[in-house]
Amino acid sequence: MPRKPGSSSFWAHFDLSEKDKARCRTCGLEVSRKRGTTSCMRSHIRTKHKELFAATENDKAMEVFSTLVDTFLRTYQQGPPSTPGESVEEESQPLCLVEHSIEEDSTMPPTTTVISPPQPKTKKELLEKRKEIIGSTCQIFYKDDPLLVSRASMQYLYDETGRKYLDCISNVQHVGHCHPTVVSSISNQLANSTCNVRFVSPVLTECAEQILATLPGMDTVIFVNSGSEANDLALRLSRDYTKHFDAIVVDQYVSMKRLNRINTLGLLAYHGHLTTTMQMSPYKFDHGSSIVQPEWVHVAPCPDVYRGKHRLPDAKLKDEAALAEKSVQYSDEVKNIIQKAESSGRGIAMFISEALQSCGGQVLPPAGYFQDVARHVSAHGGLVVIDEVQTGYGRIGSKFWAHQMYEDGFIPDIVTMGKPMGNGFPVSAVVTRRAITDKLGGAVGYFNTYGGNPVACSAVLGVLQVIREENLLEHSQKMGEIFKVELAKIKADHSEVVGDVRGVGLFWGLDLVKNKETREPNVELAAQLILKARQECGVLLSADGPHSNIIKMKPPLCSRCNRSLSHSTRSLIYSIRCIFNQSFTYKSIDLSIKSIAQYLYCYL
Repeated sequence: MPRKPGSSSFWAHFDLSEKDKARCRTCGLEVSRKRGTTSCMRSHIRTKHKELFAATENDKAMEVFSTLVDTFLRTYQQGPPSTPGESVEEESQPLCLVEHSIEEDSTMPPTTTVISPPQPKTKKELLEKRKEIIGSTCQIFYKDDPLLVSRASMQYLYDETGRKYLDCISNVQHVGHCHPTVVSSISNQLANSTCNVRFVSPVLTECAEQILATLPGMDTVIFVNSGSEANDLALRLSRDYTKHFDAIVVDQYVSMKRLNRINTLGLLAYHGHLTTTMQMSPYKFDHGSSIVQPEWVHVAPCPDVYRGKHRLPDAKLKDEAALAEKSVQYSDEVKNIIQKAESSGRGIAMFISEALQSCGGQVLPPAGYFQDVARHVSAHGGLVVIDEVQTGYGRIGSKFWAHQMYEDGFIPDIVTMGKPMGNGFPVSAVVTRRAITDKLGGAVGYFNTYGGNPVACSAVLGVLQVIREENLLEHSQKMGEIFKVELAKIKADHSEVVGDVRGVGLFWGLDLVKNKETREPNVELAAQLILKARQECGVLLSADGPHSNIIKMKPPLCSRCNRSLSHSTRSLIYSIRCIFNQSFTYKSIDLSIKSIAQYLYCYL
């Protein structure tokens, strides 16, 4: 049977003229087809059109190669016949190893399988399933009534009923939930390549360069996947570089007198969930964890002038001279720890601290503290590591990094980062100097399979693009100024329960107390406020700090001051007042619980 036109590469150069003849499209000469399906045409092309012959032969070779590859792939994917002698059924459309674009080859078989979304379940069913198959110690927000998130957009979360909530918890979604620029950046790279980082990718170096541009004095980046990994790697770097072993972390000071008066002892430093980072986290190892404080971890008091070891009275909480004095007292505590460790034959490899204490209750260290600590640590051969996992990427507004807040020239030896840099995509990094990274691992090389993969780096580049294009540092700064005024009003109106207001940019905390003089934590009020803010105002808040009495506000940077901020602060006012009064007057307008929601949502 003669082959159909198009079934052989040589047929493409001829038109059928008569039953036994074909006309050459190049020269118009007719050739006979009696001798076979392609031999006469092949002979004509070979003798008359040598360039076409060479190209056509190459095409035929590729056709044969592709056929062999297709056959192999079909056999490999389907496996051997189920019974001896049974042939493998051919697929209607062959696979191909050669990369195509849909625009170039519309006949390309589909290369992706659409996975059907899981069948919708009720909230009760999901919670039961979670309890059944997810680890029992895995934590969850709003434990008594968890929030089922059906979707999210910018600063808002939506539950299964479609109700909208202002999210003041998710600092991870730094520039907004599902920000289209970040989503596009991730999706485009995901469709291109997701290679192991031991392959070369331009996205990796571009991402590193943009990060380094924000950190003067540093020149090297190592990417990992989480803040925990970053802090663990910082410990390794410090030990390999200094040849010392020990670490200093910060912690809240609790006197024995106060310890006897309170039921819950909450502590501060938190640097991750790996074994080493939990060993460096009083937030974990002094809360009944199976991982205890090792002898190589030394604890310095947190530089908290409101609840710490060296306190200031309310009247001097903003006094610069008084703050400078406390700063020296706190940094001297670190110096004393170093000297004590060395007297016991130990050496300090690193001092590590969050730039601003987040889990510790939104604590801002006094100006000069880190500079003095760095001087003491460096003098004894150690490194200073600043954990910016929760506080970096413009959250404080005035600067890109929280440790740059005071503009005092302080430059740490190592900066760790994570959470916000991927806007929800897992990525983190350690940034330092080349001299330090050159000592990592001795003679053993370092690699991290997923750390710095092209998709993760694309997520970071998307976040950085949004920060630039939407002027989020300036926006965060302006929002911080408004927060400062509005939260000060709450403190003035409710001074009997609001002991302190502290923060910067979009990083704020309200320290709730039972007694202003003793500063006894008001844990019950904090819990009531969080619940009421969610149920009646649609605002999601959380509490943290030494006693879980500090209301934290860390919304995505995309929050708008004339809408979301008004919603958040007015909801706090409403919640505080409602706890003490069943009815109240707000701006001379009598509002019931039903009408308050309508009033607040007019700001959205």
